[in-house]
Amino acid sequence: MTKTRICSFTIAAALATFAAGCKRAEPVAQEAAVAPAAAWATVRDGFIEDRLRSNPPFAVDSGRHEYDGKLPDWSKAGIAANIARLHAARDAAQKVDAARLDPALAFEREYLLARIDRDLFWLETGELPFTNPTYYLDGLNPSVYLTRDYAPLADRMRAYVAYAGAVPAAATSIKENLGLPLPQTFVERAISGFAGYADFFNDDVPKIFASVDDAALQAEFKTANKAAADAMRDLAKYFEGQRATATQGFALGAEKFAKMLAATEGVTTPLAELEKIGRADLDRNLAAVKAACEKFTPGKSIPACFAKLAADKPKGGPVAAATEQLVELRKFVIDKQIVSVPNEEQALVREAPPYNRANSAYIEIPGPFEKPLPAIYYIAPPDPTWSKADQLAYIPGKDDLLFTSVHEVWPGHFLNFLHANESKSMIGRLFVGYAFAEGWAHYTEEMMWDTGLDAGSAEAHVGQLSNALLRNVRFISAIGLHTGGMTVEQSEQMFREQAFQDPGNARQQAARGTYDPAYLNYTMGKLMIMKLRSDWTATRGGRGAWKAFHDEFLSYGGPPIPMVRKAMLGPDDDGVLF
Repeated sequence: MTKTRICSFTIAAALATFAAGCKRAEPVAQEAAVAPAAAWATVRDGFIEDRLRSNPPFAVDSGRHEYDGKLPDWSKAGIAANIARLHAARDAAQKVDAARLDPALAFEREYLLARIDRDLFWLETGELPFTNPTYYLDGLNPSVYLTRDYAPLADRMRAYVAYAGAVPAAATSIKENLGLPLPQTFVERAISGFAGYADFFNDDVPKIFASVDDAALQAEFKTANKAAADAMRDLAKYFEGQRATATQGFALGAEKFAKMLAATEGVTTPLAELEKIGRADLDRNLAAVKAACEKFTPGKSIPACFAKLAADKPKGGPVAAATEQLVELRKFVIDKQIVSVPNEEQALVREAPPYNRANSAYIEIPGPFEKPLPAIYYIAPPDPTWSKADQLAYIPGKDDLLFTSVHEVWPGHFLNFLHANESKSMIGRLFVGYAFAEGWAHYTEEMMWDTGLDAGSAEAHVGQLSNALLRNVRFISAIGLHTGGMTVEQSEQMFREQAFQDPGNARQQAARGTYDPAYLNYTMGKLMIMKLRSDWTATRGGRGAWKAFHDEFLSYGGPPIPMVRKAMLGPDDDGVLF
């Protein structure tokens, strides 16, 4: 992989410096440096192992299969113990003298502290385990046993049987933990998610393991899988019973929302200024889409322009079309020298399973401990309970899908994780943050358009802008819903009128903003990256330095972007993020 190497703060370069030295140190100085470096390694490695033990799904997804079949301890006592573990790790990391560490290790220490602060915010301040069902829906995902070919199918079946056996106890903890009444959108998300798991366990999982020729194992599977499905069905029914008392009390409030941004992403920009920045970017993209639509559909309204974009459905369906798009996109990235492609790994495209269709598209990428296996780019079909018209409208147009493929795979999430997995720091390989990952993926959409994707066609530009407007409205909805008194209905209307979304997507996006307040990170991360690119390349060749910038940026793994800015621009930077 080609990287820009500077003997300063980049993880790759600084770790190499730590190993070889930019200059020969005196023996006494070397001895003085050993103790802090060794102390840091003990803290870092201990944190990683504790994190894997306390969160088995994260461990398994990362490729540590000694944790197969296990779920976290989601009891109140287990959650309290996890919080205590994080505080102890934070205290231990702070006791290591950063001033006596090599720059790479000092950066790594700051990276780990940032990750702990993120986790503690969601557990303590955000109280996610006690307020938000998505905390558990994400943790219950069994797809690693079903779709990742890391071991023979019979072995993965045994792991799944253990997992399924743990689901009923998890369901009990979920019911005990989630305080009532819950917001209406949370209740509906819980119902759809847990019922989706039940249907998936009953209808789809048996087909996956049907070929395993082991009567005893099949009997164990049948018993455990039925118990897991029943537990999920009972949980869905429990939340159905909460509809009558559901509230609209989903807002974090301005103080907690600001704390979320500071603790999880290192962003301390005042909320009023942040909203102003978001609205300015929305206005920029609305002006751009007006001009693009005038070329694509002269004399027609923007809704008519988007209707034409949406009506041009991908041939053979989204999965087949996306598969072809990935080949073209990878070639474009390489031919245009946009960013280094570290290896020959490819992503596969599949239809999303029923239990995980809250997002229209997403990618699952094997973790850094896993042996080489393909990532899976999942595309969700429309909800079968919707009207036929809404279902058809939900299927993206081919150029809308094109920029989703950019976002998820080339050069978005997939390439981000290819780079992260090559980091010399395990912290960088394991912990890629929300704004870094989604900001990068969203940034690549506009960057690819600017570089000439699809030969600059007006239809493709509308496709790129449709995705940008969606993320703009997420940004403004997140702030409005949680700090400005915006209702779900007002958010839905904004998605329809300013992001030009179909009714199904608008409902889904507005609801998501209530239980995913951090989904402003798409646009927030993108804007921070664009500002950093402008500032970094200004003295390094301008647009001709974009590839070097992309390689440098991705070399950090995925810490909070303000940390990357400080590392790339040095101590004299003014720290202005936007």
